[in-house]
Amino acid sequence: MGLKLELLLAVLIVTMLSIAYTVKLSDNVTTKKVAIKELEFTDTTFTEVDTEKLLSISFATFGIRRNGVLTVDNLIYHTDTIERLVADQGEYFSDEVYLNGHIKVEQKKGFRYFAEHAAYNKRTAVLTITSKFTAVMDRNIIHGVTGRYDSRKKVLFAKKVDAVLYTAEKHYRTK
Repeated sequence: MGLKLELLLAVLIVTMLSIAYTVKLSDNVTTKKVAIKELEFTDTTFTEVDTEKLLSISFATFGIRRNGVLTVDNLIYHTDTIERLVADQGEYFSDEVYLNGHIKVEQKKGFRYFAEHAAYNKRTAVLTITSKFTAVMDRNIIHGVTGRYDSRKKVLFAKKVDAVLYTAEKHYRTK
């Protein structure tokens, strides 16, 4: 009986060793990133609110969210300080919206800005214009190379300004 048990144990050990040496185990995990489309929509309006008031309204004709980045086409955006912000394309990264193509910003009771590239920070309400721009209010016209517009304070800081400004008393031209 002892011999049969020893023989059985020997066969089991040989079988286990042969299986262990023939099966290859590895910890290699594929590092290939797979693009996952998290969200896709057409002709959609987004309304952002908190417990007290309406924060913003956005409309886009097409949008897609991949890897946490929301890209929208034909963006129209509205807040309490901006009457209308329009762009051909926008990309949302957290509080920052990067705008491209035929950007138009209409301020409530103030200037209208036209540019090709800009970024808008929703938290600080600052529009950073990264291309040549034009600002118009009534007959006042401002051209600049780049600019930073605070929509809450209604203050524009710009580089290489060429402007025509009208006051109640005189006509001024700056360069």
